[in-house]
Amino acid sequence: MEEGKLSRSAMIAITVLRVVVGWHFLYEGIAKLTSPSWSAAGYMKVSRGPFAAFFHWIAGQPQLLDKANLITMYGLAIVGVLLILGLFTRLAAVGGIGFVLLFYLCNPPFVGYFYSIPTEGSYLIVNKNLVEVCALAVILVTRSGLFAGLDRILHGLFARPRRLAAA
Repeated sequence: MEEGKLSRSAMIAITVLRVVVGWHFLYEGIAKLTSPSWSAAGYMKVSRGPFAAFFHWIAGQPQLLDKANLITMYGLAIVGVLLILGLFTRLAAVGGIGFVLLFYLCNPPFVGYFYSIPTEGSYLIVNKNLVEVCALAVILVTRSGLFAGLDRILHGLFARPRRLAAA
């Protein structure tokens, strides 16, 4: 293994991680898009995190809530498609991190916060959202789209050719 380069098997594992995380985003986006009654209002109204007032304010403003719903539904689906295809992978990873951090901060698993929304289990600071943020950070820094994805094709088309070293 070259200095600073990951092995082929490591890149395959990270590429699989990228596709799986992308599938999760795409599924969540499509599930929300195809549910006529879906709204982020319920999740925002029960916010107990450090930014609860902000989330409550958005939930109480119909025009802002409509925009937040559209951004969430389409944003999740777009991030998912981009991650699966390995297209604009770094941008998609940053977008995914932004979404998931907002979900995390809306209802964080901190000591002293109690929720009316049931969760899958009992967490303390680290929950599935924080795990997904860490997975997206790995995807961001490893550039797996250049290993296996449409980023590889784009990079080949638009990258400046390397100049030969002068002898």
